[in-house]
Amino acid sequence: MTNLKLSTGAIIALVATGIFLSLVTAGIIVTQTVPSTGTITAVNVGVYSDSQCTQNCTNISWGNVSPGETATQTVYVKNTGNVPVTLTMTTTGWSPSNANSYLTLTWNQENTVLNAGQSISATLTLAVASSTGSLTDFSFTIILTGTE
Repeated sequence: MTNLKLSTGAIIALVATGIFLSLVTAGIIVTQTVPSTGTITAVNVGVYSDSQCTQNCTNISWGNVSPGETATQTVYVKNTGNVPVTLTMTTTGWSPSNANSYLTLTWNQENTVLNAGQSISATLTLAVASSTGSLTDFSFTIILTGTE
């Protein structure tokens, strides 16, 4: 009879595979994606999907995001008025109503002053908590405001 000897690397690989499969079976490692959408409402500014500010942006699809990940979208904000405005962002209408317990939306233009006729790019960042409970999809409204 022949003795079969495994290298240390092969043994470690087999043990690691066994542990991984055990964790997956036990439900400790879970991969979950969260489908989503977002509606944009603009107040005193225009929001566009192109840098030339010709295509109105009224909806953002965040795609599928997994717990612990972030997703970014770029929009272009233009002051369509005649005086400088200060930009702010808020959210409303979260569905389900507890979705904002697991999701955080930020942007890089909070309190930026935008002169009349000026446009800038803005990056919206959606961060998903590492644990999203029973959340499987969500939607909310993004409100971008230019205040005189």
